[in-house]
Amino acid sequence: MLFNSLTFVVFFVLVLALHNAPLAWKTKKTNLLIASYLFYAAWNPPFVILLWISTVIDWHVAKKIFVEQAQNRRRMLLTISIIVNLGLLGYFKYGGFLLENFVSLVAMAGIDYQPPDWHIVLPVGISFYTFQTMAYSLDVYLRRAEPSKSFLDFALFVTFFPQLVAGPIVRPTHLLPQFATPRVATPKQLYWGLGLITIGLFQKIVVADGLLAPVADAVFGAQNMLHPLDAWMGTLAFSGQIFSDFAGYSTTAIGVALTLGFGLPDNFRFPYAAIGFSDFWKRWHISLSSWLRDYLYVPLGGNRKGNLRTYANLMTTMLLGGLWHGASWTFVVWGGLHGLYLAAERWLTARLGDRAIWRKLPMQVLLAVVTYFLVNITWVFFRAADFPQAWRMIVTMLTWVTDGEKVLPTVHVIETVVTIGIMLVIHWRMRERKLEEVVNRMPIWLTGIVWGILITLIIITQGGSDAFIYFQF
Repeated sequence: MLFNSLTFVVFFVLVLALHNAPLAWKTKKTNLLIASYLFYAAWNPPFVILLWISTVIDWHVAKKIFVEQAQNRRRMLLTISIIVNLGLLGYFKYGGFLLENFVSLVAMAGIDYQPPDWHIVLPVGISFYTFQTMAYSLDVYLRRAEPSKSFLDFALFVTFFPQLVAGPIVRPTHLLPQFATPRVATPKQLYWGLGLITIGLFQKIVVADGLLAPVADAVFGAQNMLHPLDAWMGTLAFSGQIFSDFAGYSTTAIGVALTLGFGLPDNFRFPYAAIGFSDFWKRWHISLSSWLRDYLYVPLGGNRKGNLRTYANLMTTMLLGGLWHGASWTFVVWGGLHGLYLAAERWLTARLGDRAIWRKLPMQVLLAVVTYFLVNITWVFFRAADFPQAWRMIVTMLTWVTDGEKVLPTVHVIETVVTIGIMLVIHWRMRERKLEEVVNRMPIWLTGIVWGILITLIIITQGGSDAFIYFQF
């Protein structure tokens, strides 16, 4: 079920009405759990079974880990949880990828192996809820948290529909306590929740799908070498599309949860105003980057075991982060480039030090531009269908080969420049601000006008109800 569909509007109204009805808290939570399963089953009902498997296994494993004193048994129980979760993720998401690479490997040895067609269907959102349930078992194992006393609360934590299929990836210590006591949205929470839903749908429907997707699709759908202007416009369009699409989902999810009285963590903080790559990953897909930091980078040793080990840990974390996004070597390269950027930034910072010049506005703007430029180079690998296409794009973008094909009409070039220009200005202006502060300073009449304009543009633009990009991850 898509947020940007009339089906979801009806579903959401019914859920909101039931949640505000005079019912017992346990009944309301049961309603939310059933609604969450229906929300997921609307895509492919049989895959609800995978949710049940993860829920039941991690519930029982965490309880046994908590009471077990022998470290070897605790480690064995944690291993069961990891094998089940990563096993399901590995089969459905990476089974075809591994088989394809195995066939290529044995072909290099002169063996012509023809495997049967698997036709594996990727369950929507499996990467997100897998990491969420694993965090529960890991937190209990590391004694950061106690297991939930209520199976209903834990099942709802795993399946809570606003963020089930594309995040934010919520920590158990953040969401589970919210299910312990009755809650409905206050008038202020309802107001903010509906406002965030509007902003999120505007980002998805108007900006991502309406303005930028046609440009990105035209450029990355081309089969020949492109003119550098078109290649850059397509890449810039995709940078705006993927932000507006993913941030739009996260903002809508946070808004939907807030109308029910629950708080979800921020997932984006104006990332295209980042100054450097450590700053970028504090602003982009925050719930994933913090998960990788706490459950992978730090356990690997973080920056505590010397420079060489630190660089290796950064690269390992980002390579696996790239692979998390998709079963393709292009995603691995995307993650590897970010790992190289982070390592290079760390190396330069250690040698240049914290000088006053870095804090001056012109230098910060320059660093932000360089960061955005290099991020766009990585987006080519993220979006390209294969390496030949990515290479054609990179060559024409960096060498300015002007004899390539032009696929974009002038109006699309102008739309892209204006849209991305406005987006970058907003990100920079909001870099150190919060949306709440800006809205609270606006007169109520102006807030109403802006809100009305956003809703009008959503209604005018609403078309094919395209799925969110991160559903494939």
